[in-house]
Amino acid sequence: MRIAAFFLVSAALWAQPPHSFPALGSIVRENPGLEALLDKDARIEALESGFDWSEGPVWHRTGGFLLFSDIPRNSVMKWSAAEGISVYLKPSGYTGAAPYGREPGSNGLILDAQGRLISMEHGDRRVSRLEPGGGKITLVDRYEGKRLNSPNDIVVKTDGTIWFTDPPYGIILPDEGTPAPQEQAGCFVFRFDPETGDLSVASDAIIHPNGLAFSPDESLMYVSDTSGGLDPKANHHIVVLDVVEGRRLEHPRVFKVMEPGVADGLRVDEHGNVWSSAFDGIHIISPGGTDLARIHVPEVTSNCVFGGADGRRLFITASSSLYTIHTKVTGSGVAARVLREAQASPARGPHG
Repeated sequence: MRIAAFFLVSAALWAQPPHSFPALGSIVRENPGLEALLDKDARIEALESGFDWSEGPVWHRTGGFLLFSDIPRNSVMKWSAAEGISVYLKPSGYTGAAPYGREPGSNGLILDAQGRLISMEHGDRRVSRLEPGGGKITLVDRYEGKRLNSPNDIVVKTDGTIWFTDPPYGIILPDEGTPAPQEQAGCFVFRFDPETGDLSVASDAIIHPNGLAFSPDESLMYVSDTSGGLDPKANHHIVVLDVVEGRRLEHPRVFKVMEPGVADGLRVDEHGNVWSSAFDGIHIISPGGTDLARIHVPEVTSNCVFGGADGRRLFITASSSLYTIHTKVTGSGVAARVLREAQASPARGPHG
């Protein structure tokens, strides 16, 4: 979601001018608990640059490479240590005309338990899946007969259901999609069951839901509200909700107010700590809401994901660049569990 980039031109809103970014490699340690998460000599590495707006990273566990979206260029990019950067998929999520001279494509990406790539497509306003034999299928593009806003970020639950956010950015920002009337009554967190085709609203309590992640036991969900990116009187916080009966999100409460800027994409590690993107990098927050550290990078940060051969490497998408830092922990959720299974069974095929 490129709304974070607006802080580059309206930095006074958060009292954080663009030129004040710390130098690459700056880690602000705010709590002794960080020692269990990062080595004292951990450093940030810049891997690649030159993108328009990097977003939605996912680690391909069997292929050993990273995928991420460059939304304005309608592309999914691929990075590996052996081959560097290349285009993995183009178009990534927009197949129509380009009235604004751009063809914005996919945003959030994830692999399901079978290793298939699922994309949140801003341009075509759908959730799609890339099939092993090639070609895409639409998983969902409408709710109650009306077009989705612009699916943004996604998680997969251990029961195979797909949970995603649907803010309006792809229909109000030309760099994110194609401006169009909003057909939905609001911006929701959706739950989709690919086995039955059932799509339901899990929560309507968040103004502009964006990044999302389950707690390790899937009893909680964290969702960032980025409504403050367009309206300074709106929210710039992460909300935590209870997962009820595996279908609904209830009892929303503020988990963390993000400053400076807004939280965009986020991840939860195996111990329940939240690793959230922010205006100034990655904020690491304990399950109780305590600030543990800030990993500063010199660009507005959109998202992050755990990956690498052992899952203990954080990849960070930030504006035009891709960064990484080695960690002592891995992520929670379906992707991390399947990665551990793949490591235990090397003979596993490329699609699980």
